[in-house]
Amino acid sequence: MNFPALKSEECSSIGRKKILIVDDNSDLRKLIALFLKRSDYDTVEAATGLEAIKQASATHFDLILMDLSMPVLTGDEAMARLKTDPSTRNIPVIVTTAFSYGSLVDRAITAGADEIMHKPFALKLLRAALQRHLSLDYQPPGIPIRPRELQR
Repeated sequence: MNFPALKSEECSSIGRKKILIVDDNSDLRKLIALFLKRSDYDTVEAATGLEAIKQASATHFDLILMDLSMPVLTGDEAMARLKTDPSTRNIPVIVTTAFSYGSLVDRAITAGADEIMHKPFALKLLRAALQRHLSLDYQPPGIPIRPRELQR
């Protein structure tokens, strides 16, 4: 049998979880990508909700980190579209937002957010959220988890 040769970066990524990072702040997006790569995840970045939909339709992701306040298409609007598409509806979405409450957060919950993380958040809380949502025995809650609720 002839198997196609894999590039070294392809070999290292086999079996690793793939995460889509969606945020219009390029510095924050790159920081999260660096942290996730060092935590042994593969990452893809998108700067808008529209880019997120295109990326999620083209590639299978294990999880999406989604900012809410973005140009072109807000995070809650992008998430609503992703959750109605059979090929992307089961991807867990962790919303990352600077808004503690309000209509954007409410719409994100209605659209199907699995968790809400308020910026700025500690990277250890992000790591814990990823472990929760990417574990094999994870059961999504009826309402999104907020990290501050976990600290009680």
